[in-house]
Amino acid sequence: MTEAAGPPRQGPRPLPVHLAAALTTWTTSAAVWPLWKSGSLPSSPQVAETAARLRTDLADADPVAFNAALQRSLIARQHALLDGIEAYRSHPYRRDIAEPPAIWREGTTRLLDYGAVPGGPGSDAPAILAIPSLINRAYILDLKADTSLLRHLAASGLRPLLVDWDAPGEVERGFDLTAYIAGRLEAALDAAREAAGGRPLVVLGYCMGGLLALALAQRRPRDVAGLALLATPWDFHATNPGQARLAAQAATAMEPLMQTMGELPTDAVQTFFAGLDPMTAARKFTAFARMPGGKRAERFVAVEDWLNDGVPLAAPAARACLHGWYGANTPARGQWRVAGRPVDPAAVRCPAFALVPRADRIVPPESALALTQQLADVRVETPELGHIGMVTSSRAADAAWKPLRDWLHATLGTAAPIVQRT
Repeated sequence: MTEAAGPPRQGPRPLPVHLAAALTTWTTSAAVWPLWKSGSLPSSPQVAETAARLRTDLADADPVAFNAALQRSLIARQHALLDGIEAYRSHPYRRDIAEPPAIWREGTTRLLDYGAVPGGPGSDAPAILAIPSLINRAYILDLKADTSLLRHLAASGLRPLLVDWDAPGEVERGFDLTAYIAGRLEAALDAAREAAGGRPLVVLGYCMGGLLALALAQRRPRDVAGLALLATPWDFHATNPGQARLAAQAATAMEPLMQTMGELPTDAVQTFFAGLDPMTAARKFTAFARMPGGKRAERFVAVEDWLNDGVPLAAPAARACLHGWYGANTPARGQWRVAGRPVDPAAVRCPAFALVPRADRIVPPESALALTQQLADVRVETPELGHIGMVTSSRAADAAWKPLRDWLHATLGTAAPIVQRT
C-alpha cells in the first residue's frame, strides 16, 4: 500500500442514488411498520414465514417504546453509512501496481502481456487471451500485487494476454457488439496468436467478457484451444424476467442521452446495476464503518476504487445489451447474432471451463448454468463466492483460481507448478 495522497475519491458512484435508496428504505420502514404489524400490508410469499414470526415477537411490544427504538436504530444506521463512506474516501490506499507492457494497440484497445511481469514465464509460455467486460476497467483481474488472478496464472508458467478496452474513443462510440467481436476482438486474437508463435490459445472471459469470448470461440475454432468462462450470463430471464426487462425500459429512457453523447455514461450504467439490489451500497459501507484496518479493509477499498472507475459503453453496444440481452433475452432464445450469425454454444467444440459462483447477485447461477448445459465439453465449478469475490476475495485463490489454473494447464498440455500464496 502506498501512503501518498491521491485525488479525492468521489464514490460510491452514483452517490445520490445510493443515499436516496438507503434513506427511502429506512424512512419508509419507520412509516409503515404499524400497518405491517396489524396485517394491513401483506408480506411477499418469500418472507411470509419470517414475517409471521416477527409479528408474534412484536405482539406484546409497547408501541411508543418500539417506535422510539426503531427511530434510534434508523438514525444509527444512517450515521454508520456516512461514517463508512467517509472512511472509504479518506483511506490511504492507492493502487500502485506496475502495468505490464502492451504488445498491440488498435484505437483505444490494448493487449497487455503478463508473461513479462516479474516472476512471469516470458514469451515462450502457452498464452491465454483474457477478455474483461466492456463496462469496467480490465484491472479487476490484476487488482493488487497480492490479489491478481493474472499474476497468479503467470507465476504458474502461463502467459496471460489481457484485452484492455479502455473508454470508447471517437471510433469506438460507433461500435455495436459485432464491431467489438468480429472486428476489434478478432484483431486482438490475431495479435495474440502471432505473439504465441502461431499456436492456438485459450480464451478466457469474465462476466460480459465471457459472452464476447464465447462468440469469438465459435467464430475462430482453429485458433482457440479452450474456452474459460467466469460468471458468464446466458439466460437473462432465468430468475427475474421482470427486472431484466426494466433494463430495456431504462435504455429507452436514456436514448436521447445516448444519441447526444454516442455512449451510455458510466453513472447510468452504475445506476442500472444499483437497481438490481438498491441496498447493496448501504450494507457494504455500513459494514466497512465497523471494519478494522488491515488487508481486508485495503481489499475493500481496492475493489470499490475499481467499481467507481468504470467506463461508458458505446451506444450501439448498449442498445444490444439492454434491449437485446436483458429485454428480449436474445442469447437464451438463440436470437443473438454476431455478423449475422447466431451465437450457438452447442457449436463450440473445444474444451470449456466454467466458474459459476453460487453467491453471485450480478449473474445468478441459474443464468450461467443455462450456458454450461449447452456446451459439448465443459467442466463446471461452483465456488461459494460472489461475482467479484471470485477474483478478489481472500478465498478466491483456493476456491476459484486453483481449479481454473489446473484446467488451463491440462488443456494446454503443460505441468502446473506449485504456486506460493502471497
